[in-house]
Amino acid sequence: MAGHVTILMATRDAGPALDGQLRSFLDQTHRAWSLWVGDDGSSDDTRARIEAFRDRVGPSRQVRLLEGPRRGAAANFLSLLTHPDLPPGIVALSDQDDVWLPDKLARAVRALGEDAGEEGRAVLYGAQSLHVDDDLRVTGVSRTSGAVPGFGNALVQNLVSGHSAVLSPAALALVRRAGDPGSVPFHDWWLYQLVSGAGGRVVIDEARVLLYRQHRGNLMGAHEGPRAGLWRAGMVLGTGYRDWMRANMAALRRVSGCLTPEALALLDGVEATRARFGPSRARALHALGLRRHGLAGEAGLMMAALLGRV
Repeated sequence: MAGHVTILMATRDAGPALDGQLRSFLDQTHRAWSLWVGDDGSSDDTRARIEAFRDRVGPSRQVRLLEGPRRGAAANFLSLLTHPDLPPGIVALSDQDDVWLPDKLARAVRALGEDAGEEGRAVLYGAQSLHVDDDLRVTGVSRTSGAVPGFGNALVQNLVSGHSAVLSPAALALVRRAGDPGSVPFHDWWLYQLVSGAGGRVVIDEARVLLYRQHRGNLMGAHEGPRAGLWRAGMVLGTGYRDWMRANMAALRRVSGCLTPEALALLDGVEATRARFGPSRARALHALGLRRHGLAGEAGLMMAALLGRV
């Protein structure tokens, strides 16, 4: 069905916050959607809440509850995206405790435009969010204004938040063709790398389309404030960022048949710079076109290169 969106949600011990997200699906102005949920072994009443929601919406709208792989959120989302029974079409990813604003799906489908059809181009859409506390009081906003998406950026930074991500039918087909990439740190970063590396289009919408709940259980919270800055600095000074990059690049090598010659050449170039150290490596990565968004992002990348953390 043209314009139909399959919402993919990964859950684990979602608790009462799940109900607000499920209600926000019903409030969408874009009415053509179904819901697939991969539950990663919840020990609370998450499954019961999903089943109650399924009973509420009735047989006219599919709500399917599946067993997750129990290997973390990234594996859960990728398992849903590559599930053999998932129908072709547009897919939207959803966190379990956000709240979507009513025009979220409508904006995404409009942004896909002619690529919303089965014969369109691979497009990955992402948008902005309002950061909220457990009581949905606004505490901040996401910011990517002026960011230019592309494979050179995707290798070193993720611009597409998973909770706002929507894939065109061709992008979903690309993900399914690539299959299980193995161990990647973040599913949304992987989708950004794969779609941009395959020559697809990445759309960054500046509109705020959802309430992003911030709490200690977040796998990856909002990147704002002194605490977030210290956390990012710790990742660069340690080995976390380097390990993420290398895991992603290894996964990209495993799906090299999906990538453009230009993307493969850039991977070769980045790997060739590993024989260099200090300022020489930083200059080489810059010459290749690797870029992070913003002055702080660029400074962090250069510091990581100087310290051998890329």
